[in-house]
Amino acid sequence: MDHPSDAPRLELVVDPARPTGRTLLAAGVEQSYVDVADPRHLHFEYVRRMAAVADLAAPSGRPLDVLHLGGGALTLPRYVAATRPGSPQLVVERDPAVVDLVARHLPALPASIDVRVADARDAVTRAPSAGYDLVLADIYRAARMPAHVRSVEFVAEVARTLRPDGVLLVNVTDLPPLVFARVQAATLRAVFADVCLVADRRMLRGRRYGNVVFAAAPSPGRLPVARLSARVARDPVPGGVLHGAALDAFVAGARPATDAALAAR
Repeated sequence: MDHPSDAPRLELVVDPARPTGRTLLAAGVEQSYVDVADPRHLHFEYVRRMAAVADLAAPSGRPLDVLHLGGGALTLPRYVAATRPGSPQLVVERDPAVVDLVARHLPALPASIDVRVADARDAVTRAPSAGYDLVLADIYRAARMPAHVRSVEFVAEVARTLRPDGVLLVNVTDLPPLVFARVQAATLRAVFADVCLVADRRMLRGRRYGNVVFAAAPSPGRLPVARLSARVARDPVPGGVLHGAALDAFVAGARPATDAALAAR
């Protein structure tokens, strides 16, 4: 159990290179970035990759029912509200101190965004079946993804909340040789019919630490892989997409994570 004394120091600092930019820091580590004048501006490359999937998930501007697991400074909820006005969005953030800081120091949210303090797995377990078009998961505690939100059982609960043409997005951090990302890929593929991975090309060549974004869908062929590949290739930090046989090779025998296996560690 976490205690208040364990909570990292939280700060919102101004970006010296962009006066309207605000970075959320936890114990000095960058967590989120928001431009208070332009919610469409996405500073971190992995956030741009998640936004690319969200943009391609449905025709431009169409409202979507969205569940965010992990809130931070609410960068992506603000982005979805700007690009898909009227989208009902629920944000689940575990840390009330983050929610309070963001509410006091960043622009007010559109009425279509509801923020709740709760544990992500508890919230998913209570969520209605087939209630969401898009679920975005960016869940970290002390720079680690908690075990209870990276198992097959958790992924299956998330899948239950998605509509048949829905999409799940998951952000993970990893370092070469990307063992954690390979297990997460295997875990998602144990539940979802269509899965792809998006990451900096240097990460895929084993040359750097960073973020890997997974997209997963219940329906085969649902993910817009070709359009996503073209989009992320044009990013200032070019990305690559692994899907199908390329993802088979990436997984390379990794086994899905289960609640029982994670609890035994």
